[in-house]
Amino acid sequence: MTARRKVTTVAALGLAPLALAGLATAPASAHGSMTDPVSRISACFAEGPESPDSAACKALVAAGGTQPLYDWNEVNIANAAGNHKQLIPDGKLCSAGRDKYKGLDLPRADWPSSALASGNHTFRYKATAPHKGTFELYLTKDGYDPTKPLKWSDLEEKPFAKVTNPALENGAYVFDGIVPNKSGRHLVYSIWQRSDSPEAFYTCSDVVFGKDSGGNAPAPSASAPSEQDIEQGAEKSTVDHGGHGGDDHGEPAGAGTDAGTDAGTDAGKPAEQPA
Repeated sequence: MTARRKVTTVAALGLAPLALAGLATAPASAHGSMTDPVSRISACFAEGPESPDSAACKALVAAGGTQPLYDWNEVNIANAAGNHKQLIPDGKLCSAGRDKYKGLDLPRADWPSSALASGNHTFRYKATAPHKGTFELYLTKDGYDPTKPLKWSDLEEKPFAKVTNPALENGAYVFDGIVPNKSGRHLVYSIWQRSDSPEAFYTCSDVVFGKDSGGNAPAPSASAPSEQDIEQGAEKSTVDHGGHGGDDHGEPAGAGTDAGTDAGTDAGKPAEQPA
């Protein structure tokens, strides 16, 4: 482990996850999306909101227009406060229950996917504004069917990775985790709950262990957006990249962002010890 990159290793599925404090001296960042493995919205944004390549991303745009992709880093609930299952109904996990992002919930086996292997893995979450928070990563259970709407019961009961205030490296949160044994097509569901606010962010990342079992034809590989993609797309984004929220589309209470912000981390906070 170098002084420049201080990543935290978290526990495997079936063991008590370690909630480890961030050791970075730079501020954390909020607003963002998973880029390793690549989230659905990141992959479709990288393909280009106006003319995506994959059938799944084209279907996303057909369902909700291009604006959700320009606002790729704002799949959130302002007042979640840890009540994720109570606020997000089955079938709407990937959109966080927000109509704006309903295209992310389309049940299909051809979403652009990332290769993933069991064992140690370094996760990356692209960030665009400062805040504290905890990440939890869940994997779908054996027998997961991507052609059916995603339900909470499709996810393993406990997160296989959990980390608080991970290090920020080159604009992304970086932390290590131990991926459980799986095969075929699965989904990684991430919850990023801020600790300085009730706001939380959500992502769905389609992954394949070994051979894709999701459909007849292999799905395209997912690519994360480049810095150039992000810079160019920001011109059409309705999200305040300073971390002060986003647009107001008249969504019900619980959707959207709040105005809270801060610029610190719990540097030096001791890590929780396994039971």
